[in-house]
Amino acid sequence: MENLNLAQLGAGLAIGFGATGAGLGIGIATKGLMDAISRQPEVAGKAMGFFLLGAALAEACALYAFVIAFMLLGK
Repeated sequence: MENLNLAQLGAGLAIGFGATGAGLGIGIATKGLMDAISRQPEVAGKAMGFFLLGAALAEACALYAFVIAFMLLGK
């Protein structure tokens, strides 16, 4: 029974830190995009492509945390 409680704690920590990290990463990337577009509006299209790539990579880390959480719970 003790191992199940520790697995649940680990799953909660995994998804919590994973979501927090992804949120911070996307927030910082958005700030960088807005700074770049406000300084040089002509690079908006190219900058948006790089932003979407970075946002997808940050979300992938959150999905990995989600998968690890489910693996810890044994579902």
